[in-house]
Amino acid sequence: MIHQPNLAFVTKKGNLMSHVKILAFAGSLRSGSYNKQLVQFAAERARQAGAEVTLIDLRDYALPIYDADLEEEHGLPENGRLLKDLFRQHDGLIVGCPEYNSSITAVLKNTIDWVSRPEEDRAPLDCFDGKVALLLAASPGRLGGIRGLVTARVILSNIKVLVLPDQLAIPQIDQAFADDGTLFNEHHYSMVDQMAIKLVDTVNRLRS
Repeated sequence: MIHQPNLAFVTKKGNLMSHVKILAFAGSLRSGSYNKQLVQFAAERARQAGAEVTLIDLRDYALPIYDADLEEEHGLPENGRLLKDLFRQHDGLIVGCPEYNSSITAVLKNTIDWVSRPEEDRAPLDCFDGKVALLLAASPGRLGGIRGLVTARVILSNIKVLVLPDQLAIPQIDQAFADDGTLFNEHHYSMVDQMAIKLVDTVNRLRS
């Protein structure tokens, strides 16, 4: 599902600025993923902060496990090209990071690996270079997925993404959402709201 509302960011001084474009997704394929719910909520908060947000589901961009032999024989898969184009078109990222065995998921790592592949006439890592990322995690467990966030931060930072120092891992997420998709906990609600505002503001400051 992709949302592309026509919104603009306006500063307190009333100056109209060009759109901040945010790509939002979770590193999960499960239809009932809590991290997908969390990313959707964060995406809406970013829209309220003035960003144009594209919300995608990685299930719609299925990719084979990265294999250099496959790439050499067949080139970049079609969904890899589509994802690379999406990354290039956006200024920032909201990434939901489920934790599997104390690290990130295979689908998230595989997506990053394919999108990072070089192309002729393109600068290395051009799909990631200069992007600003907000990292979130959610888990029914007591740690909220915090260990996976460490791995995601290291990987993205090493491929030229500016990862915001603010991050959030929400424990017991199976009890966290109201029927309308908002977060029950006022502290978590406020934190996501503030981080979405900071993401939009940081992109604007870097572009000014």
